[in-house]
Amino acid sequence: MHSTRIRLIEPTDAAPIAAHRVRDFEAFRPWEPDQPADFFTPEGQAERIEGLLARYRAGTVWPGVVLADHQVIGQVTVGGILPQPHLRRGSVGYWIASVAQNQGHAGRAVGLVLRVMTDELGLHRAEASTNLENLPSQRVLRRNGFSPYGVAHSSIFLDENWRDALLWERVLGD
Repeated sequence: MHSTRIRLIEPTDAAPIAAHRVRDFEAFRPWEPDQPADFFTPEGQAERIEGLLARYRAGTVWPGVVLADHQVIGQVTVGGILPQPHLRRGSVGYWIASVAQNQGHAGRAVGLVLRVMTDELGLHRAEASTNLENLPSQRVLRRNGFSPYGVAHSSIFLDENWRDALLWERVLGD
């Protein structure tokens, strides 16, 4: 049994993230939009991390990494944070490197980030979306108390086609 932890992303995470993304390029292609070539380099990831940390300081994102046995194996992010008292919500996104999949890390990481959303960020509602065909990701969300609430038609351009997304929600503190 591997332990799973999450923590705020750091500049030193750029190289391991780039290595995972290069190795898993084909595995993630059906689920994610095309990225520029520098996305797959440590330098490109360092720049992306710098941007994420600036948005973290501005309060609009909580960018985390997923760790197993002290190694970076993926990311979990709360984006689109709306901290206003009448909204207080954020959108959860995550990925786990292929070498660490099917070991429960995604489910545990989502559970941990839900605690961050409640305890640290003071959010009331968690949202997520999945590709209609991404059944493993849907299982992760269901196991963490999310319910599907609708379909966003033609919401993301993937693999040269507009794709529908299944929308998920969970009221925090329930």
